[in-house]
Amino acid sequence: MKQILSLADQLAPILQATRKSAGLSQTELAKRLDLSQSRLSAMELDPSSIGLDQLLALCSALHLELLVQTKELVSSDTALNPQEW
Repeated sequence: MKQILSLADQLAPILQATRKSAGLSQTELAKRLDLSQSRLSAMELDPSSIGLDQLLALCSALHLELLVQTKELVSSDTALNPQEW
């Protein structure tokens, strides 16, 4: 699976779907991460509440890889939209 994310909200369905496809309940995954089930639920519902360390731990537990790369521009005259930051 390869997904491009522009907003934190786009991460929510990916985290939930990946957890479910791994056959893990929120309780099981939370135990692996030393979190409460309610905290994991909050992270799935509102990924903007996740710190970088938590995101990396969550990705690792779900066998996901976080890749940061330069965004390819459609044309040379296309300027970055400040709202994307």
